[in-house]
Amino acid sequence: MFLAIDTVFDQCSVAVVSEDLQILSCHTEPGKREQTQLILPMIDASLKKAGVKLADLTALIFNRGPGPFSGIRINTAVVQALSVAHDLPCVGVSSLSAIAQAAFDEQGLQQVYVAFDARMKQVYFAQYQLDHTSQVMKLTEGTNEQLLDYDQNTELAWPIAGNGAELLTAQQQQPLYADIQPDAVTLAKLGIAQYLQQGGVPAEQALPVYLRNDAWKTLKEQGKA
Repeated sequence: MFLAIDTVFDQCSVAVVSEDLQILSCHTEPGKREQTQLILPMIDASLKKAGVKLADLTALIFNRGPGPFSGIRINTAVVQALSVAHDLPCVGVSSLSAIAQAAFDEQGLQQVYVAFDARMKQVYFAQYQLDHTSQVMKLTEGTNEQLLDYDQNTELAWPIAGNGAELLTAQQQQPLYADIQPDAVTLAKLGIAQYLQQGGVPAEQALPVYLRNDAWKTLKEQGKA
């Protein structure tokens, strides 16, 4: 069994999912207020609903970013603490791959750009394609996650998913899916596939990914205020 949590997409989402992708429990609270107060009680409630104890888990799956600094910090800190306390491995899942996976699961998109609003006139951006064997969306070979300025356009007219889709300049008839938002079940699907291939890592290696190196600084400290 796997516990997946997300506080990066302006929500608290928790799921307990089995290795064969059976959803044992899932609960999502929209909004980013009081995430620090909500997340631990939600984890307890999800485990109880699933009839599972932390000691029964195989690994902890978390959204490692990129995304809002506070959401990533909460997500990572909770998983690291649970990992140390219960000697559980961790699996970090990219927020961008989660959006791509949700685009496939919800809309059947097998090729997609992902644009996640990074503020400061930029989006977190990546390009994904379906791996038909695993049914998991993976980064297109030779590409990586990056920051892209607002109003940029894409090389191809593939659909764009994520809340930054409308912040880029779309090509003619290029589909936009700005409302795609993954939950902890989406993270679990990706995390389980990753765990089965690569295993997990200890708490000290369960690290966030910000892409913007000065994400922890205030706007004034970044010279942008």
